Amino acid sequence: MKQRLFILFTGFLAWTLFFLIARALFLLYHKGLVAELPVADIFEIFKHGIRMDLSMAGYLSLLSGLILGILYFKTGIQVWPIWIVYNGIMLLVTSFIIVLDFELYRHWGFRLDATPLMYMGKEAASSGDLATSILLIFYCIALFTVSLFLFSRFFKTQFQTMRATSLATLPVVVFATALLIIPIRGSLGVAPMNTGFVYFHETNAFANHAAVNVVWNFAYAVQKMNKLRYDDNYFDKEKTTQNFSTLFPAPDSTTRLLRTEHPNVVIIVLESYSWGLIEALGGATGVTPRFNALTKEGILFDHFYASGDRTDKGIVAILNGYPSQPVSSLIKEPRKTQHLPYLNKVFKANGYNTAFTYGYNINYANFNSYLLQGDFDHVTHSKDFPQELNTSKWGVHDHYVFDKFLSELLVTKPPFFKVMMTQSSHEPFDVPMETVIKGDDDKTKFLNSAYYTDKSFGDFIDRAKVSTWWNNTLIVVTADHGHIYPDNPGVSNPDKFRIPMLWLGGALAKSDTVVHSVAGQPDIPNTILGQLGLYDSKFQFSHDIFARNYNPFAVFVFNNGFGMIKQNGIMVFDNVANRTTGPTTMESSVEEGKSYMQKLYWDYNSR
Repeated sequence: MKQRLFILFTGFLAWTLFFLIARALFLLYHKGLVAELPVADIFEIFKHGIRMDLSMAGYLSLLSGLILGILYFKTGIQVWPIWIVYNGIMLLVTSFIIVLDFELYRHWGFRLDATPLMYMGKEAASSGDLATSILLIFYCIALFTVSLFLFSRFFKTQFQTMRATSLATLPVVVFATALLIIPIRGSLGVAPMNTGFVYFHETNAFANHAAVNVVWNFAYAVQKMNKLRYDDNYFDKEKTTQNFSTLFPAPDSTTRLLRTEHPNVVIIVLESYSWGLIEALGGATGVTPRFNALTKEGILFDHFYASGDRTDKGIVAILNGYPSQPVSSLIKEPRKTQHLPYLNKVFKANGYNTAFTYGYNINYANFNSYLLQGDFDHVTHSKDFPQELNTSKWGVHDHYVFDKFLSELLVTKPPFFKVMMTQSSHEPFDVPMETVIKGDDDKTKFLNSAYYTDKSFGDFIDRAKVSTWWNNTLIVVTADHGHIYPDNPGVSNPDKFRIPMLWLGGALAKSDTVVHSVAGQPDIPNTILGQLGLYDSKFQFSHDIFARNYNPFAVFVFNNGFGMIKQNGIMVFDNVANRTTGPTTMESSVEEGKSYMQKLYWDYNSR
């Protein structure tokens, strides 16, 4: 038994060492880029990258563990051929991926994923000349041969002394193999392994890319391949472009609602804040009294919709003006997000200080790499709070985050652009206050958690009003997505996607105003920028809601379909059934909706 456990453990370490050497070879191949890095960053590449190396080593060791456990009644000499053939095949496959990535990275600027498979290998084949291809084949053979030799040299002696054993060995070895789930996931927390775990550098993309285990990256992309590319055959290009142009007319002059030309801008994103929580939107009474009272002090948008149904989709819609996709999440694909327009980058280019504050674990849903690519001047997350405040399943509770956010605002030099996200109204809805809305069912607990967030938000606004920056600040408050509670069941129910948006702050020239135009999260960037005279056409899916020729509509996306909401009706389309469904009241908008989605698919596929 001990021999089998020893082989399992040392095999796992051998694969980890193999990937560390592979990273060293990658750096050597790109020594010109490495020369631009300080020595400390090279160390950080290995320090952060080893987490993903351990994850991939765990995956590759799973079958080895099962072989050792299930064949407990066989001697080592009998098990050896099976074990070494499996590991040999894996060494050949991984060596090929590693070496191919050496050269492709030089051309593409991102680590190898499923892209060559999407293009049937044509793009990969055209990325190097014959001499380079021959050299890469040599490198692949050399890496495979040396690795297989070392594996054989070390492990064969271990197998030669391994004896057959009893049935009691099976559960022990299988249990030990199951423990590999720890390095595979990368942590014991909520967030599983993703590229955000190893991204660490705020400015150098190569340093972050070098920390990625390319075999893990490729395997993940292949596993998600059916979600990485969308069909784009609704209409031809001419018809799609014509329909899309109708939806998004050329920008016109806008109605200004601000007292100042260069206000500070703050965006507060409330977790799961459905319209049903807000009395002023026709929602429940008494759940969010502070928000409801504040609607009289600002501009309320009462027909505003989330683009998707998850935080990682909502934040991309808000900050990048980029719509959600039916069966994928763009934030999890750094190769695509690094080329998106970012609202904070526009502000930064115009002299603003930028920051992002939230209480989540930064590795959740690949936020780390996303925020680093967003080039914020500063990011605050759960690890920046005392450990004793990390008491929520997801990180730090809202009133602590609002406290920190306010303290950061007080010391930031204006003009500034700052974003904050809450999280306490996320399941499991445990909040650090005496229960106000009593009950043990999920709906009641959700309402109670929303009450807590509302109180935290209201207290923040009270303190913000007496600050030096309030009179020159626009605060945009919205939600990351809606929720099935209190009364919005159904994956494609449009009401589930209806959320609040409220503009507050001393920079506003209007108060107690309601905007009835239909709009959605992707419209936030150009609506804000339009007020500052900075409308940006790179946000191609973003309207300026206050433009005089604004075409009011919103699109929401679910798995697997989309809906379009206009002033005169709703259209919901199921991609699987290939037909409208649910509360559709305007079949005439199917063509418009498909054109919108096809334009999105084209853009998504091209990134």
